[in-house]
Amino acid sequence: MVLTVVAVVLGLHLAGELILAELNRREVRRHAGAAPAAVAAIVDAPTYAKSVEYTQAKLRFGMVSQVFDTALLAAVVFGGLLPWLYAKFAPMAPAGTWDDALFIGAALVLLSIPSQPFDWWSTFRLEARFGFNKSTLQLWLGDKLKGVLLAAVIGFPLLWALLSLVLWVGRWWWLWGFALIFAFQLLMMVLYPKLILPLFNKLTPLPDGELRTRLLALADRTGFKAQTIEVIDGSKRSGHSNAYFTGFGRFRRIVLFDTLISQLTPEELEAVLAHEIGHYRRGHIPRMLAISAIIQLGALAAIAALAASGWFNPAFGFPAGEIAPAFLLFGLLSGAAMFWLTPLANLFSRKHEYEADAFAREAMGGPAPLVAALRKLAQKNLSNLTPHPWYSGFHYSHPTLVERERALTA
Repeated sequence: MVLTVVAVVLGLHLAGELILAELNRREVRRHAGAAPAAVAAIVDAPTYAKSVEYTQAKLRFGMVSQVFDTALLAAVVFGGLLPWLYAKFAPMAPAGTWDDALFIGAALVLLSIPSQPFDWWSTFRLEARFGFNKSTLQLWLGDKLKGVLLAAVIGFPLLWALLSLVLWVGRWWWLWGFALIFAFQLLMMVLYPKLILPLFNKLTPLPDGELRTRLLALADRTGFKAQTIEVIDGSKRSGHSNAYFTGFGRFRRIVLFDTLISQLTPEELEAVLAHEIGHYRRGHIPRMLAISAIIQLGALAAIAALAASGWFNPAFGFPAGEIAPAFLLFGLLSGAAMFWLTPLANLFSRKHEYEADAFAREAMGGPAPLVAALRKLAQKNLSNLTPHPWYSGFHYSHPTLVERERALTA
């Protein structure tokens, strides 16, 4: 019965994704000949036609990769590979947990290998076809290797400590595990931009000039004191652009993509930064941290309950009571089960985006700078401006550009 339920969950998830993608594909194609009036006011005809082509290509590719990923997951979960792998690692440390951590790490690495050709195709074929890819094969491979090494250096010790809590504190290990993960998350908010991000990208201080003066003045009048404003060389991998801030407290720093600086005027960049500051000033960051903490706590409690049950592990060929298999299985299957709740999470996220937009409008003395910036970003990134409402509800954490403009100018 357990395997039947899991098969139904995976099947429903795949069916849901494919139906949403097809609905979105038809909606985009329906407007391909002539953009709706609200969209035609945002982008010119050639750019709109290219965005339609880009969206359709991504949807087709996404449907193929979704079928492959689901088939791979089903083969691994139902095919006996994971219990076989667990049996190979279990004898290494009968009284310890490092073998359990090694089992989970090895399983995740092995599962990621078959999907690498899809990642390569997305980067060097699909994204390159529309002029977005700036990466090289050497850089792409280097990023993969660095990711594996970081997982070994940082992820393995954390996983070992989390699994060891079962031996150290007993049945309430998940409460201590939550404290460990949450503390690690806060620590990484400080260390990531200092130690990890520089391994992949070059960060340089924003040079003196009109842009720096405007952004620092904005930070002062909105009560956002950042340690520094830095530029990240995102253009060496992609033509897409972004802006964000990292850290908290006195460790805050503003980060701008070099592609963003080249695409927007100083006033438009100021409006984009005002939007990001709006997230901070409206309390979105601690609110999202709190929600993340609740989800983490619930997930760890669920893993503890599943591992302690006499039916979950044996259904997949694992010994009852073992925590490592429950950890891995929960991580692999929970996404498909929780997929149907993503519209609720996106509604919450969209509310935050509207509030941050409103803050930027007030900070800039009107909606025009942010509207201009959002229009340029939509044009440069070939955003889908006519998504199907259902697809948007499941996959868009931000409102569409038309929706944001309507709210900004209301």
